[in-house]
Amino acid sequence: MKKYVNKLSFLVLLAALSACKISKNVETPNAALPENFRNAATADTISIADLPLNSFFTDASLQRLLDSAIVKNYDMQVALKNIESAQLLFKQTKFAYLPSANLNIGVGSNRPSDNSLNGLSASSFLGTSHIEDFTANVGLSWEADIWGKIRNRNGRALAEYLQTIEAKNAIQTNLVATVSQGFYNLLMLDAQLAIAQKNLALNDSTLRIFGFQFTSGQVTSLAIQQAEAQRLTAAKLIPQLQQSIILQENALSILAGELPGRTQRDINLDQVSFPKTLSAGVPSAMLNRRPDIRRIELALDIANANVGIAKASMYPSLVITASGGINSFKASNWFSIPASLFGLASGGITQPLFQRNLLKTQFEVSKVERERTVIQFRQSVLYAVGEVSDALVKIEKLKEQEDIAATRVKTLEQAITNSNLLFQSGMANYLEVITAQSNVLQSELELVAIKRAQLGANVDLYRSLGGGWK
Repeated sequence: MKKYVNKLSFLVLLAALSACKISKNVETPNAALPENFRNAATADTISIADLPLNSFFTDASLQRLLDSAIVKNYDMQVALKNIESAQLLFKQTKFAYLPSANLNIGVGSNRPSDNSLNGLSASSFLGTSHIEDFTANVGLSWEADIWGKIRNRNGRALAEYLQTIEAKNAIQTNLVATVSQGFYNLLMLDAQLAIAQKNLALNDSTLRIFGFQFTSGQVTSLAIQQAEAQRLTAAKLIPQLQQSIILQENALSILAGELPGRTQRDINLDQVSFPKTLSAGVPSAMLNRRPDIRRIELALDIANANVGIAKASMYPSLVITASGGINSFKASNWFSIPASLFGLASGGITQPLFQRNLLKTQFEVSKVERERTVIQFRQSVLYAVGEVSDALVKIEKLKEQEDIAATRVKTLEQAITNSNLLFQSGMANYLEVITAQSNVLQSELELVAIKRAQLGANVDLYRSLGGGWK
C-alpha cells in the first residue's frame, strides 16, 4: 500500500512542477508611444492630470456642481454597486483552495419483498419486514490544483474586481468632463444673450434715428424697413438663447442627480481661469492614469486566466473525497459511539475523452480572445495619444483665433461709431450703418464661441490625460 501511495505522490508532485508549462501568460504589450506629444509646449514630466478636481476647476459654483454629480449621478451609483458586487465575489475566492463540505442527515425505510434475499434476511435475523437506515455524516471533496485552474480563476476574479474600480473611474472622468463642458456652454449662452440684448438696444437706437430722419425726409421708408428687419434679427436671438439656457440647466441638473432647475453660476465666461502652464507630461505616464487603458490591461489578465483555465480543463483532474459519520439500522443505536461510526475515503483521476475536441476548441478560442485583447489595448493607446494631441493643437490654434476675433470685434465696434457719424453728416447711407451693426453682432457671438471652445479644449486635455477621477 505504501508503494502505491508513494507513486501517487510522485505523480502529483510531477504534475505540480509541470503546471507552469500549461499556459504561458502574455505580458502587457509595449505600445508604440512617442517621446513627447505632438504640439506639446514643453517636455515636462509633470502633468495637469495629476491635479485634483478642485485644483483644476477653481470656480466654486462649478465645484459644487461636480461634487453633486459625483455623489448623486445614477451612473456613478450603479458603478459603485458594481464594485460592491465584484468585491463580494472576490472575497469568496479565498475559499477556493479549501475542500467543499456537506452535512447530510438521512432517515430511510425499505420494505423488501418477503421472497427476496433482503426480505428473507430481515425476517430471519431482524425479525421484521422493514429495513430502516439512520445516517448522519459529513462529506468532503477536494480537487488538487495541479494545473493552476483554481489559481487562474482567482486571478480572473481579482482582475474583474479591479476592472469595476477602473470602470467607475472612467465614468467619473467622463462625467466631470461632461458637466464642466455643459457649465462652460451655459456661460457662453449667458454671454451671447447679453450680446444679443445689447445689440437689440443698439438697433432700437438706430431705428429711432432713422425715424427722425424719415420724418424730415432724409431717408425713405425702405431704410426704416431695413432697420426694423435688422432689429428683429437681434430680437429673435433672445428667445432662442433663453431656451438653450434652460435646456442646458436642465441637462446639468439631471447629470447632478437633481430635478431640473436653475444652475447657480458666480462668474462669467471671461472670468474663468485655468493653470497658466498646461503641461501634458510624458506619454508613458498617461497609460498609468487613464482608467480606460488600465481597464483593458486588466482585460488582458482576464484573457490570460481564461487561456489557463481552458488549457487546464484538457488535463486530468485529481479529486479526493472523504465522508464520515454515524450509521445504524435502529434509531436507538444511532448515536451509539463508537459502534455506529463509519468512514470512507477515496481518490480518483478524471481525464476527459469524448470532450477533447470541444475543450481544445475552447482553448483555441480563448487564445484568439487574448490576441484580440492585445490589439484592443494597442488601439486604445493610439486613440489616447491622438486625443491628447488633438486637445493640444486646439488650445494652441484657438488662442490664435481668439486674438484675431478680438481684433476684428474692436475694428467693427469702431466701424459702428464711424458709420453713425458719417450717416448723420450725410457721408454714408443707411445700408452701411445696418451692415456695420450686423457684422459686430456676428463677430461678438463668434468671439464668445471661440472662448467657449478654448475652455472645452482645456477640459478635453485634462480628461484625455487621465485627470478627473482623483
